[in-house]
Amino acid sequence: MPTPPMKLPREDYEAVENGIEQTISEGTRIRQRLGKFANQGPYNAEWEVEAAVEALHVFGSRWTIEILATLYITGPRRFNEMKTMLSGISSRTLSDKLRFLAEEGLVLRTVNDGPPVKVSYELSPHGTTCGRLLSPLVAHLKITAGSVQSA
Repeated sequence: MPTPPMKLPREDYEAVENGIEQTISEGTRIRQRLGKFANQGPYNAEWEVEAAVEALHVFGSRWTIEILATLYITGPRRFNEMKTMLSGISSRTLSDKLRFLAEEGLVLRTVNDGPPVKVSYELSPHGTTCGRLLSPLVAHLKITAGSVQSA
């Protein structure tokens, strides 16, 4: 857990909690809608779990969450900026992960002609949407872990 914990004014903390609750309610409605079709035709729990694992596979790889979170929080970055922000990552790993995330449609690689040639990375619209969808989950986990607290 990062220290010290982030202290939010009570009003902001409650707004975050309310947003999480709204997300849970909406997630429940979405799950119920999908559940209507879980046992019909070719769809079943096994199919749904397999589809969920396939959809989330990108987030299970080492360094991908760190890279995506950095781009989501800080916006477009050049390679060396990313490397500096992600302590412990090798240039090779960062290069491989950025390529992978671009192939998955989560990151855009932009080359600006020079001299010198400048390459920057940013979240694609799909990557930004994933970040927005994951934000309530991350906030909930931060609150549960105690890294975000009410002042």
